[in-house]
Amino acid sequence: MTEFRDQDLSGSRFERVNLRDSAFSEVDLTGAKLRASDFDDATIRGTSLHRTRLLGVELVDVEIYGELQNVQVNGVDIGPLVEAELNRRMPERAKMHPADAEGFRAAWAILERLWEDTVERARTFPEEALHRSVNDEWSFIQTLRHLNFATAAWVGRMILGNPSPWHPLDLPWDEAPGWEGIPWDREARPSLDEVLAVRAARQTTVRDVLASLTDTQLASSVSQTAPGWPVLEGFPFKDCLHIVLNEEWEHRLYTERDLALLELAT
Repeated sequence: MTEFRDQDLSGSRFERVNLRDSAFSEVDLTGAKLRASDFDDATIRGTSLHRTRLLGVELVDVEIYGELQNVQVNGVDIGPLVEAELNRRMPERAKMHPADAEGFRAAWAILERLWEDTVERARTFPEEALHRSVNDEWSFIQTLRHLNFATAAWVGRMILGNPSPWHPLDLPWDEAPGWEGIPWDREARPSLDEVLAVRAARQTTVRDVLASLTDTQLASSVSQTAPGWPVLEGFPFKDCLHIVLNEEWEHRLYTERDLALLELAT
């Protein structure tokens, strides 16, 4: 098997080349042109497709999970259609985009209630199953570890100003570049109770921030310039909380989906 690592192949031309079952990681395809290419059974994960044009394609039996903004299919922007349908199926989803302090408190209460039910469902599985990946996604326990990381980053570091709010079990996203001083042990196998203890503390932190939250705070901005992640100046306070709400909502849906598949496998 040929390997290409840390090479500049920009401007290369591939014609009648067999790349079946190849793996691409941290590959820059900006401005690439693909014609008469076969992507059957391909998996594309954690990838930016901004301003991508797909012309004359066949999309059959395709699954797409991601953020849709100005995505036109046959001249129709499908983003608003998908949003409306998801909100129809899950009315509480529409409450995950609050505009005022009271709305954020209500949204967080919904998330805590929903996650309580999800954790209760997870406890019906053997703990070994909670470490099991489904379709190359994170395991249930890894998902909780990632949510702990997200809360530490956007609430502990950005809102509360702690430059290093991390716990050794925190888990960044898989495509993260990595940073000195931020834990990233994807293969750790802590117990569910260990991870839930960290999560309970992080949830309490969010609850405390929201308890005293005002609309004036929501209209303000926050900055964090210490080494690590995130490093942002003048970032909207409200957006930090929106990111946390989105992470909590979406990852709970992923875990419910994967728990259902684990049930079918047993």
